[in-house]
Amino acid sequence: MTEITRPSVPEDHPDRHIRCQDAIQFAFEHLLRQAVASGWSESEAVAAFIDLADNHMLSIAANDETNKLIERLKRMT
Repeated sequence: MTEITRPSVPEDHPDRHIRCQDAIQFAFEHLLRQAVASGWSESEAVAAFIDLADNHMLSIAANDETNKLIERLKRMT
């Protein structure tokens, strides 16, 4: 698998998002080429990546909300 470089700036750095994109670009392109080589169209693969990323972000948000509720309940007991 393609190596992804570690962050070189703190989490609050204004360019961190762009630097993350740069860090994962090659791995993304490699995975895309693998999907296309397996018979998926580039558009299908990219749409799948978008859906996977969106679903993952939604699960992160749901987990964060669940953790907040659990902490609130713990404080009540």
